[in-house]
This record gives sequence, structure tokens and C-alpha cells, in this order.
Amino acid sequence: MASTKSSFSSPMFTIVVSTALFVIFLGGSNAQLSPNFYATSCPNVLNTVNSVVRSAISRETRMGASLLRLHFHDCFVNGCDGSILLDDTPNFTGEKNANPNRNSARGFEVIDNIKTAVERVCPGVVSCADIVAIAARDSVVSLGGTTWNVKLGRRDARTASQAAANRDIPPPSLSLAQLTSNFAAQGLSQSDLVALSGGHTIGFARCVSFRPHIYNDTNIDRNFAMTRQGNCPRPAGTGDNNLAPLDIQTPTTFDNRYYQNLVALRGLLHSDQELYQGGSGPTDAQVRRYSINPSSFNSDFAAAMIKMGDIKPLTGSNGEVRRNCRRIN
Repeated sequence: MASTKSSFSSPMFTIVVSTALFVIFLGGSNAQLSPNFYATSCPNVLNTVNSVVRSAISRETRMGASLLRLHFHDCFVNGCDGSILLDDTPNFTGEKNANPNRNSARGFEVIDNIKTAVERVCPGVVSCADIVAIAARDSVVSLGGTTWNVKLGRRDARTASQAAANRDIPPPSLSLAQLTSNFAAQGLSQSDLVALSGGHTIGFARCVSFRPHIYNDTNIDRNFAMTRQGNCPRPAGTGDNNLAPLDIQTPTTFDNRYYQNLVALRGLLHSDQELYQGGSGPTDAQVRRYSINPSSFNSDFAAAMIKMGDIKPLTGSNGEVRRNCRRIN
């Protein structure tokens, strides 16, 4: 059979392909988040957010952990898009009443205050999703933790998914294998899992979240379990909302004591203690390293937070910049 010259080598095809590749490259570069995204459009955004965050934490230290947790719960449900902030309406079901968030997620009023302050200095410019990301970093720093350059340029979702929140936010009952799989679905490694879990060095958990661990599990220090049982009765429905610190040593300071607790079998949640299984578990060495080397933890935590902040952001013309973080425009 005689050979024929493929049409794919024609000059016109070359021009079309080259143009298409240029457009793809240009679109991809515009879609990249950057710490300098608001350098020109809203140069005072970081100082504005930081001021409100520090004020909120000075009134209630626990708020720092709550703001950090908002960022986690936002990013794990269809990406870091501010969907967790949307209120339910008669015609719209948001994520606030999903099982992991109901009577648990908090800090929404602080986000409102930040948004109001930011709108004063640069109206219609900074997304609620970016405000949540900045507030998480500033909360960690305010409580003595490490810092990192927050990538910015996210836009806000016009939708939310209660079903996705119920499915994708990891509950405290998960095993290490289940946690690893859950994080992998978000593009996060097992090492990221261990580092990001260090966010539990601040804040509190409700009795309903740690009751099974302190009564049923064997990989827990007996005296620690008895202490926690004093404020968390065994019968379900009794004292469900009673609080206990996730880090029994320094619950209002962002440090590496959380990992020291795990090595001592004093993790509050079942999922916490799954990260350290007595010396032979797949993540035990990383936990032990963090427990004695705070610099290693700080470095890995910062890197993992940046990586988590990259989960499926809306950029370019996707989504919107909400005027009110609780509802779409």
C-alpha cells in the first residue's frame, strides 16, 4: 500500500496545536495560587485578617483551634472553596449541619468580622475561601506555632454538599489504614496525615467523639482514660457535649506535645492514637521523631498545610468572590 502523508503534519495543524498549547499554558499559569495574589489589588489584606484573628483569640484562646479546623473541613469537601461557610436556607442545604460539623464547627462569626474588615479596605476583591486559609495560618502563629506563606487566589463556591461533608471529613473512629485512604483521596500522603494531625495540639473535643476510645480501646494509658471518664459518662446521650483538651499538656499552645502524648498512649481520639501503635506501626517512627524534634514537626506541618491548601481551588472565572461569606451573591 502506498504511503500517505498524515494530515497531522500540516502547517495548519501545527499552528492550531501551538495556539492550543499556548492557551492551555496561559490558563494553567493564571490558575496557579500565589502568596502575592493580592499584592496590588488588596495590599493590606494580611494585616487586616491578622488583626481580627488576634483580637478573637485574645477574647477566647480556643478560637484559634476552631479557625484552623474550619480550613481543614473546608478543604476536605470538594476543595478549599469556602463552601463550609454557607448557611442553610429553605432552598439550599449547606455543610454546617453535616455530622462532622453540627454542634462542632465554629468560628463563623469571626470569619464574618474578618470579611467585614477586608471589605472596608478592598471591597469585592478577597474571597472567603482565602480568608479562611489566612485565618488558619494566623491562628497557628498566634498560639506560638510556625508560619508559612499562604497561597492565595481561590474563589468561592456557589454550591455546597452535605453528603460530601459526611463522606469525606474523617471521623475519629477511623483506623490508620482508613485515615491513610481518606487523605490519599485528597492527594495527601500518609506523612501529610501525621503532620496535619498535629493540629490537634490545640483545641478541644466533645465527649461523643472520644467516648469509645476511653472506654473500649486498650491502646490507652489507664490513668489517662480514667481522668477523661470523669467528665465523659459511658451512657450515650449523657454529657455528649462535655469538652476535653486534645492535648492534655498544653491545649492552648501550638507545639509538639501532641506527639509526646501519643507516645505515652494519651491521645484523646481513637484516630489520634492510631498514629502511634507502640513502636511497630507504620507511622510510629514519624510520631516519635516529632515528639523529640519540634523543628521537624513545624517544617512538615507548614509544608502539609500548603499542600492541603492546594486541594481543588476554584480560580479564574470559576466560582465568585462572595460579598457575604454566608450566602452566594
